[in-house]
Amino acid sequence: MIDFTLLQWLLLFFCALLIGMSKVGIPGVSMFVVPVLALIFGGKASTGILLPILMMADWFGVGYYHRHARWHYLWKLLPWAFVGVGIALWVGEVVNDEWFKNIIAILVFICIALMLWKDRQKSGNFFPDTWWFAATMGILGGFATMIGNVAGPIFAIYLLAMHLPKNSFIGTGAWFFLIINLSKFPLHILIWKTINWQTLKLDLILLPGIAAGAFLGIWLVKKIPERMYRAFVIIVTAVSALLLLV
Repeated sequence: MIDFTLLQWLLLFFCALLIGMSKVGIPGVSMFVVPVLALIFGGKASTGILLPILMMADWFGVGYYHRHARWHYLWKLLPWAFVGVGIALWVGEVVNDEWFKNIIAILVFICIALMLWKDRQKSGNFFPDTWWFAATMGILGGFATMIGNVAGPIFAIYLLAMHLPKNSFIGTGAWFFLIINLSKFPLHILIWKTINWQTLKLDLILLPGIAAGAFLGIWLVKKIPERMYRAFVIIVTAVSALLLLV
């Protein structure tokens, strides 16, 4: 499990750095991580590698932004997200690894399309604050986070539709993903069997990269205009997802 080449180690620590940054307010950069890990470990196995990394990074986000969470929106979304997790759990049991990678790639492309579509909206009132919208986004987000840990853009669209300020956006998202990821942890161990002592050992080795990314992200969130890195992230993510389909 830990017998990697130097290039693979560098990629793994770079992925951990990006995850840490994404959890403290640099959205989108973690999308690059999903296809990279899928290429190294395989589609289904990569989700078990990535989940504990996300959980460790979640604590940094919650620790820094926990006071800004808007729990009203979390309670509306979480029950539906658990439904999506259940659907994805069944899908993951009935498809092979090649199809699993294809599903991850398709979800990544959908998320990129949603981000691009959101950016083109000039009005902030393009989504309704209704139960069915929360249900739809919750189920899609739960499915995406279980099948490939790629629910970030879906959840971001929901929160942006609610017109949350930046700190509330980050704090609410941090709590949401910590709760969801904690609920997924035993499912990966007992049902998918993608988490074991070896994978956890690897995840702990990557903890310094996660911490470095979190501190770097906190510093950068007030320094870097979003559009300077957004186009790069979308292009690199699309290319990486395309490689999953080859």
